[in-house]
Amino acid sequence: MSFDYFLYKGVRFSPGSFSEEVLNFAENEFQVLDDDVYIVTYPKSGTNWMIEILSLIKEEGDPTWCNNVLIWLRSPWYETKEGQSQIKDVSRPRVLTSHLPYHIFAKSFFTSKAKIIYVMRNPKDIFVSLFHFSKIICHYKDPESFEDYLEDFLQGNLLYNSWFDHVKGWMQMRHNSNFFFITYEELKQDLRACVQRICKFIGKELDEAKIDLVVKHSSFKAMKENKMSNYSLATADFLDHTKGTFMRKGISGDWKNHFTVAQSEYFDKVYQEKMKDLNMNFFWEES
Repeated sequence: MSFDYFLYKGVRFSPGSFSEEVLNFAENEFQVLDDDVYIVTYPKSGTNWMIEILSLIKEEGDPTWCNNVLIWLRSPWYETKEGQSQIKDVSRPRVLTSHLPYHIFAKSFFTSKAKIIYVMRNPKDIFVSLFHFSKIICHYKDPESFEDYLEDFLQGNLLYNSWFDHVKGWMQMRHNSNFFFITYEELKQDLRACVQRICKFIGKELDEAKIDLVVKHSSFKAMKENKMSNYSLATADFLDHTKGTFMRKGISGDWKNHFTVAQSEYFDKVYQEKMKDLNMNFFWEES
């Protein structure tokens, strides 16, 4: 789609779901509740997978809610115009979603007891997913070419700006007791163990059988077959169904099917330069 992003406090947003007024409300007026849980991600990091997991944990493994209520209504994006109108219908404890960078997140969060689950993913896989995603989602600019889009990604010239800045911003909270971070790759490797860790973090006790149900119903296959979770019911002003599907592969390492050796080496060089001061090792660096 062809349009110009606008800036809110230096961060790129698209017209439509976002406006200065909506974003100002999200940052300065939105009231975070002490029992809220926020899923925070850079786009294409596993956001909807985590929504599904938390929806099933909330329902103790029973998929009825997930099979009957649209995923974006179960955990609305609080920084969007649509999400702000949908939140009133979310039952407590609320699970809400955001792609916002740390510096413009809801101010009321920082004086609350609410919790954040931050999901990260290998940025090479994020880029590939975002490249395909941008072709079908109407509030993203169409990528002109793989090469140009790669440069835009590495320079942070996309919606929500830089992945590097997003991760570094949120990792300032990594030692806080109300902040939990996990990677897409960990979820892929051992979903059951991750569900147990998530339950412990949010204070939800589930027996082994219920954890098994959460794992079963939050699989990629189950989500892809669930019309309430696979975005097949998204309206044409959000998603162009003629150009592709929302849930594409759901795998780790797909970047290897797209990057040339030179592109991978260039990406690694930029990554090392931008992340050198963080002093963290991520799961995808070891796998």
